[in-house]
Amino acid sequence: MKIILTENIPSLGTPGTIVEVAKGYARNFLIPKGKALEATPGNLARFETMRTRIEEEFAKGQEAAQELADRLAEVSLTIHQRVGESERLYGSVTNAVIVQALEEKGFALDRRQLELEEPIKKLGTYRVTVRLAPEVKTQIQVEVVPEIS
Repeated sequence: MKIILTENIPSLGTPGTIVEVAKGYARNFLIPKGKALEATPGNLARFETMRTRIEEEFAKGQEAAQELADRLAEVSLTIHQRVGESERLYGSVTNAVIVQALEEKGFALDRRQLELEEPIKKLGTYRVTVRLAPEVKTQIQVEVVPEIS
């Protein structure tokens, strides 16, 4: 089924892109959530009238994301965790733990914006990628240190 994207969807494209997706995905998720329109002649005409507004909103979002990326690039987090033998952590440092530490520093992010391939299970310094917009990514430094009792 051909659809017109009205929002950015990382796996499909940016607003205004016409893509082919499975009928169920379009009818059960994308169209009801307002993320896409079916690519009919009427919707194509309707989208053309909305295109400038959507592109302006997208550009504003990109600018705001870039400003936030510049601020985040300077951030360094120190996370205290309980440690066992051979410097292995009890539990692990996940996206949620990192987001909570960022909130304490005044940054409101969603855990899905962090690209952490697997939870951190050892002490050390790690670089974590933060995806703020389709073309805007930055990295933050996360240092995991032993908790002092």
